[in-house]
Amino acid sequence: MSLRERLKTGAPIVAPGVYDALTASLAAAAGFEALYLSGAAIAYTRLGRPDIGLVSMSEVADVIALVRDRVPTPMIVDADNGYGNALNVRRTVRVFELAGASAIQIEDQTLPKRCGHLQDKSLISAREMAGKIKAAVDARQSEETLIVARTDAVAVEGFEKAIERAALYADAGADILFVEAPQSRQQLQAVTGRLANRLPLLVNMVEGGDTPLASAAELGELGFRIVIFPGGIVRALAHTAQDYYRSLHAHGTNEPFRQRMFDFNALNALIGTPEMLALGRTYEEYGEATAPASAPKKDDAA
Repeated sequence: MSLRERLKTGAPIVAPGVYDALTASLAAAAGFEALYLSGAAIAYTRLGRPDIGLVSMSEVADVIALVRDRVPTPMIVDADNGYGNALNVRRTVRVFELAGASAIQIEDQTLPKRCGHLQDKSLISAREMAGKIKAAVDARQSEETLIVARTDAVAVEGFEKAIERAALYADAGADILFVEAPQSRQQLQAVTGRLANRLPLLVNMVEGGDTPLASAAELGELGFRIVIFPGGIVRALAHTAQDYYRSLHAHGTNEPFRQRMFDFNALNALIGTPEMLALGRTYEEYGEATAPASAPKKDDAA
């Protein structure tokens, strides 16, 4: 089922954040219906830096392709602000769609952007952003590729302006609306009360962010159709990795940490090493079975 079709039915879609093929494969194996390729998570893991617009379009496209080669699960991709103006947005959409994105999220921040839950963001005009959404819609090759319009206006221009911007982006052709960083449960309720009749709504859960945390079931009751947890996996892994390195440095061995790790064989089983080696053997055997007989030597022919 495509993401577009799934949005019409059932409970809200929970899309965990991923940042590479390994995390994507683990999330898919856990049973999630969709994944969220987080620009912030890519910045954290590939660059070891904050989400302040340092990741390039080509770097994200590379990750999309690697994830798509590993899992078929629908993938919502964070395209920041499209990496430029409307013409840049057109190219971004074409490249990301070709790489395997199921939905492409574009926000109304200026260049360079910053994480939606950091302070001192700045926005382009609502008119310019509407043009970028129109450019994104025009550039996609398939109607199954969804365009997510995100506004960061709550923290910059106030809640009412954020609702106005989201409605304008809906008029421009967006498929999904994302009002970033509502600051209370009342604002969450107001987002759905004002916009849920227009388009499916996406909401972002960030531990320690501006939006009060709630479960996917609770947010679904409010009227949200997609709930993302973009950076949770990095926060979890960073916490574990910090403990691991401290333990190894203190003890000079992994033994005290062993119960919190996969061993060599378990990790290989997880990533499918036995299956891939077995597949490789089928090609070797095929080559042996179809190899032509050796030509006779001249002496033998005589």
